[in-house]
Amino acid sequence: MSNLPVDGTPLAGDPLTRAVLEIDEYAAGLGWDQPARLFALVDTAKLRAQEPSLAAQLGIDDSTTASLTPVEQDEIPAGAPLDEFLATIAWPDAVTGCALTVERLMLPPSAEDSVPEGMDEKQLAGWVAEHPDRQEVRMTVAVLRDGKRESALRLREKDSTSEVLTGSALVPGLAEALAATFEA
Repeated sequence: MSNLPVDGTPLAGDPLTRAVLEIDEYAAGLGWDQPARLFALVDTAKLRAQEPSLAAQLGIDDSTTASLTPVEQDEIPAGAPLDEFLATIAWPDAVTGCALTVERLMLPPSAEDSVPEGMDEKQLAGWVAEHPDRQEVRMTVAVLRDGKRESALRLREKDSTSEVLTGSALVPGLAEALAATFEA
């Protein structure tokens, strides 16, 4: 018996973890080198009751067991710094949480000692992009209004559902920026 449900998303007991893994799996299906994607997380039962046509459009019916449904938002403007864009968001009360999936280059902790001093952000980004130990990573981070957080990390070199790392504190800075979208 497989530990994956029919849609390919790994089983997860926690609704927020399940939503993060569902978004990660969706992003994986789109391939790499994709723009950042923002999602509203809504209560599935409320969505079915209050917006039946939207629920039907999203393929949600009485057999849907997920308690949180990710709803992809409009594209994030190209070239807009992510932190500045997130600062412009205010969610309606019907939104229980939000999630973001974004690709970045990452260096292992062992490379931190070799970072040249005095570089601006653009120079640092260029240095990281050329570093032989760099890794491409897709981060999916979600937060709920009540403060709960969850993240999933997928390395490009280990692009497999079974290799996805999850945890509530994997990307704290991005989680903070998402949580701030509920403070307005």
